[in-house]
Amino acid sequence: MMSSDNSTALLEHSVAGGGDDAAIGSWWWWWRFDAGEAKRQVQFSLPMILTNVFYYCIRLVSVMLAGHLGELELASATLANTWTAVTGFAIMIGLSGALETLCGQAFGAKLYRTLGIHLQASRIISFIFSIFISILWYFTEPVLILLHQDADISRTAALYTKALIPGIFAYGFLLNILRFLQTQTIILPLVIFSAIPFSIHVGVAYCLVYKTSLGFEGASLSISVSLWVSVLLMAPYLAFSKRCEHSWEGFSRESFHYIAVNLKLALPSAAMQW
Repeated sequence: MMSSDNSTALLEHSVAGGGDDAAIGSWWWWWRFDAGEAKRQVQFSLPMILTNVFYYCIRLVSVMLAGHLGELELASATLANTWTAVTGFAIMIGLSGALETLCGQAFGAKLYRTLGIHLQASRIISFIFSIFISILWYFTEPVLILLHQDADISRTAALYTKALIPGIFAYGFLLNILRFLQTQTIILPLVIFSAIPFSIHVGVAYCLVYKTSLGFEGASLSISVSLWVSVLLMAPYLAFSKRCEHSWEGFSRESFHYIAVNLKLALPSAAMQW
């Protein structure tokens, strides 16, 4: 009787041990699955991180070069950089955020032509907002003085800001193309088309600031030049790449009918950036 009880206890212990082994095996397979998913996430996110870093460094380099001209220039460039980021660049980032949802849905549903329509609608919206932002930037000096900023710094910051007006139009178009390609998992070209303008920007900014009569204004003008270079690099890729042949079929008047749909997502997205 004692032997039978011992056998039963050993059997129960063996079953329990088997359960632990099964649990460990289950966790092992889950770990392998998560590792694979993490690898895919890194492969997708790392290029996007690099792309954003390159575009951020374009503005950063200009502020650094302007800052070497003097204390007034450093303070003015820093103020202008903050002012334009809040009143312009952040808004453009938010407006383009609508494409992440709209193009993502269209791509998932295999409505590839609709991606191009949404892109055009978003471009129209970005262009209209760029006009309003440009007007605000043109009157930067009185607005900053109204906000109790130093008069000399406000005046110099206004010069820096006005030279960025062409760049805000490029930035709006640029972000739309980025979102459009990103939702189709076309990532590597984004890194290339951001690294090239950044590399060019370092030389262009240095020459405009220190080798021409533009000086301080050349720092911000070089940003506009570099952003347009990026747009001009991406536009041919968008038009002629085989990876976009189904999602981009050229300009269409149909895009005007999608503006309202885009705005419903773009405006809240822009508000969240603030």
